[in-house]
Amino acid sequence: MSHILVIGSLNADLVVRAPRFPGPGETISGEDLQVIPGGKGANQAVAAARLGSKVSMLGRVGQDNFGDFLLDNLRSNQVDSQLVKRAEASTGTAIIVVDSNGQNSIVLSPGANGKVSDADVDAAAFLHRDLLLLQLEIPLPTVLTAAQRAKENNVQLILNPAPAQKLSDELIAVTDFIIPNESELSLLTGMDTKDIHAAEGAAQALLDRGAKNVIVTLGEKGALIVNRQQATHVDAFKVDVVDTTAAGDAFIGGFATALLQNKSLEDSVRYGCACGALATTKFGAQPSLPTKEAVENFLSQFPNP
Repeated sequence: MSHILVIGSLNADLVVRAPRFPGPGETISGEDLQVIPGGKGANQAVAAARLGSKVSMLGRVGQDNFGDFLLDNLRSNQVDSQLVKRAEASTGTAIIVVDSNGQNSIVLSPGANGKVSDADVDAAAFLHRDLLLLQLEIPLPTVLTAAQRAKENNVQLILNPAPAQKLSDELIAVTDFIIPNESELSLLTGMDTKDIHAAEGAAQALLDRGAKNVIVTLGEKGALIVNRQQATHVDAFKVDVVDTTAAGDAFIGGFATALLQNKSLEDSVRYGCACGALATTKFGAQPSLPTKEAVENFLSQFPNP
């Protein structure tokens, strides 16, 4: 079985639903607080594992109850957590408000995620991995080191450039697949991404900086594949949206899983879109991530395009 290594963040998500987002200086009432396992790295690890992939997670948690909670959750989802270390810091947390339309607003406190180091990366055995997933909720120098190690060991690399920030051409050029959403793509390139045509132009700018494949997630508009051979739009699946939290992580876990099953690039993106769509139909980050069986049942309702 192909093996995925995820290097990234683990967070305890403190989630409250509210009718709308509060304005500056405003206090509004919401529903009961929920504590849910999250963090982009852990979300993507669990997403891929639930779809049948063999997954290992590398990261850091604090020496606190949230750390115990997150480690137990990885194990219960069959994610190998041997490379998740304890740090002299609080476990990362995310404060998430979800409005009545299912849209979310998030504030991150990195905590132990900020302690993931080059030494941690060097402790990983890249020779036994087929694919590396990276995001930007750990220090950027560590992300670059991990990307370089993947390149040195001929391990395919998927980079999810989130939370959005500027990236060096050095990192972009060693990445096999860069998967931003529209706002992340706009920040990466300084270009408008207001529609699919504009997003394609911005993705082409990343190709000019050395990117091999750019896959832009477009929410309810699906996804866009851009490389030197093609620019292909893949339609979204229509669902009743409850909460968009972790939909992008579900997409990446699904895309990575399909890619390692030797599906075509377009079919892998379509599979990712199905995973992302299903994730929006449930509340919370990891509780919303679909299983392999759920995705297969969902896709059986739609003929292949």
